[in-house]
Amino acid sequence: MGMSVRTRGMLGRFLAGIEAVLGGRSEAYIAELKKAREEALEDLERSARALGANAVVGIDFETAEVLEGFIVVTATGTAVVVEPEQRGS
Repeated sequence: MGMSVRTRGMLGRFLAGIEAVLGGRSEAYIAELKKAREEALEDLERSARALGANAVVGIDFETAEVLEGFIVVTATGTAVVVEPEQRGS
């Protein structure tokens, strides 16, 4: 499992509020979600390597908001050891 918790600063929340009033795509929150996703994947990779794995399969992402403005992204998957296929003679 890997996890990231991020929040927008005061200026970022202000800009996101303006985007909300105007409608449409919220670039401020999309950027934060992308950062959180990457951080969760990096944390997942570190956790898998600590278990001796060299790959992760079946990755799933969950997102939530806690308190006000804290974005939580969790990445889960199965840590595995992948080896080259041995071909017989």
